[in-house]
Amino acid sequence: MHVTRDFSHYVRAAGEGVQHIDLAVEGVHCAGCMAKIERGLSAIPDVTLARVNLTDRRVALEWKAGTLDPGRFIDRLEELGYKAYPFETESAEVAEVAESRFLLRCLGVAAFATMNVMMLSIPVWSGNVSDMLPEQRDFFHWLSALIALPAAAYAGQPFFRSAWRALSAKTTNMDVPISIGVILALGMSVVETIHHAEHAYFDAAIMLLTFLLVGRFLDQNMRRRTRAVAGNLAALKAETAAKFIGPDEISQVPVAAINPGDMVLLRPGERCAVDGTVIEGRSEIDQSLITGETLYVTAEQGTPVYAGSMNISGTLRVRVSAASEATLLAEITRLLDNALQARSRYMRLADRASRLYAPVVHATALLTILGWVMAGASWHDAIVTGVAVLIITCPCALGLAIPTVQTIASGAMFKSGVLLNSGDAIERLAEADHVIFDKTGTLTLPDLEVMNAADIPADIFELAGRLALSSHHPVAAAVAQAAGAKSPVVGAVEEAGQGVRATVDGVELRLGRPSFCGAEALVGSVDPEASIVAFSKGSERFVLSVRQGLRPDAKAVIAALKARNVGIEFLSGDREAAVKSAASALEIPEWRAGVTPADKIARIEQLKQRGVKVLMVGDGMNDAPSLAAAHVSMSPISAAHLSQATADLVFLGRPLAPVVAAIDASRKALHLMRQNLWLAIGYNVLAVPVAISGVVTPLIAAAAMSGSSILVMLNSLRARNTSREIV
Repeated sequence: MHVTRDFSHYVRAAGEGVQHIDLAVEGVHCAGCMAKIERGLSAIPDVTLARVNLTDRRVALEWKAGTLDPGRFIDRLEELGYKAYPFETESAEVAEVAESRFLLRCLGVAAFATMNVMMLSIPVWSGNVSDMLPEQRDFFHWLSALIALPAAAYAGQPFFRSAWRALSAKTTNMDVPISIGVILALGMSVVETIHHAEHAYFDAAIMLLTFLLVGRFLDQNMRRRTRAVAGNLAALKAETAAKFIGPDEISQVPVAAINPGDMVLLRPGERCAVDGTVIEGRSEIDQSLITGETLYVTAEQGTPVYAGSMNISGTLRVRVSAASEATLLAEITRLLDNALQARSRYMRLADRASRLYAPVVHATALLTILGWVMAGASWHDAIVTGVAVLIITCPCALGLAIPTVQTIASGAMFKSGVLLNSGDAIERLAEADHVIFDKTGTLTLPDLEVMNAADIPADIFELAGRLALSSHHPVAAAVAQAAGAKSPVVGAVEEAGQGVRATVDGVELRLGRPSFCGAEALVGSVDPEASIVAFSKGSERFVLSVRQGLRPDAKAVIAALKARNVGIEFLSGDREAAVKSAASALEIPEWRAGVTPADKIARIEQLKQRGVKVLMVGDGMNDAPSLAAAHVSMSPISAAHLSQATADLVFLGRPLAPVVAAIDASRKALHLMRQNLWLAIGYNVLAVPVAISGVVTPLIAAAAMSGSSILVMLNSLRARNTSREIV
């Protein structure tokens, strides 16, 4: 019977002519597994991307549209010795929980057996020096075998299964030598017991499994915790929404059935499923995920809302601007995925070293056995030494050295409001010693503000705001928002290029250019660098100063960067007066106004030639070339899509503090990566010669190997703790 497999539901477009699918892969435990999977899948014609995420054991695949059946990838993974299936967040988490429980059961069995076998081994060790009868020693050995053999058969499953899959696929992984070492130790112990020898190694074999399982259990749980640190964004995605299918009729529909322009109802306690704008209602919403603001935000007519936001109190009607995979939350999720799947240069170095592990360690162990036999040692002693070499050289620590730091640092940055968009962004950011800021939308907020609103009488300001609702000009929109206007003035007429006018109770109202409102004489009384909008009510004249305000913590951030010996430069295409004013307020001595994108690139190249590592922080389409030219780049989440795609990092919210937090976190992460590499390399440099010399037993080798992995993981966890102070 022919069975067809339809994976089209899991395939999505990843660009023009490219398709994407995520697969969950079982049995991925190390960098060697990652490299083998990526090489095996990349060899398939028309595959453009094959990247493994060790954190959640997922492989991301992209290929030329219409050329491949996704089922072929699953077949290829099976040939490589790995079981795979389409990745779904919920099922993946269930599988992770099940694996964690299974590892814990295996660990419990191994630990219980170890304690009992050790209780039997102590009398044997003591009796070998005293007067224990051979029959008594054999009895204790057989009791140890009765406990250790079934316990090892159960507790060793995570390693034995993985090794068998690899060998069945005519390849190897790090579990192969581990399994060989355990089986050799147990088999040799049985043979020694049959021949009434003084020594058996049941205690070493079962304790070896205990140490190995401790390391694997901690590794698996650390990866789960790391994903939690990075934010379980999938849990924040509402799967359905209340869509209006009539003026007062709603229907609960899947998010996939909602399109831009639709109307949805957002009730108290619900999480928003779409991006959109409030058109009716008033409430408080929690948008901390998107904006970084922990305080609730008042949502009313005209307020933008984002998928993942929680509605706290009132009921809102929202006009949809984006849904499903087009929302800002979906974009954040993709950025996080890119960061966790990407490869840094240190990680590529560790990958290459891990790939050499299996052939090198097998050869080393074999040469050790032959060398000891040629030197006159017994086969028994030579095999024991070879087993110790197999175990002690396991590159677990090397495989964990970089990805654990990278993943934990990514999570720490996310908590600080920073998303990675490039695999080696952490390393390049840590090297940055000079920051170039753009002005508009970067040092300043993207939205316009009325700077002198407090100087205008409240009733006049409210009337100006209502009149502004009838204009499409962005400056008028800023006035309406600042005034909290809800209803437009009836009968208002907009005159193109001039402003908007209306008559209320026989009095003419005008809002627009100063000349349109007869307020030219008042222009000199407000900020000359701001956009000026005038309002007249009969014979009364007022002028409003509208401009982009500086980010609330911009000055503190600049001071914090200077304190970290980071050079600061300010390049903007804006008017000289506006740039000079902002530079003066922020105490940035080096600035240039009226620069073009080409000028910014030229300045970056000039700094590069002097050996300066530039961090470019910019927003907007015109900054995309300079973001790409810099050593490392960063954009606010409000930036144009092209800039976000070009930038190596993206930061959330209104504050600029994430720039400093990212630099601090990256510097600490790079330091820890280097530390971990030296720890892993130093461990092997010291351990391998000691094991070859015959000084180390398999038991001590297991303890040393597991200890090195745990040490690397504990050191990596320090990446979670970075200073958040910016002063």
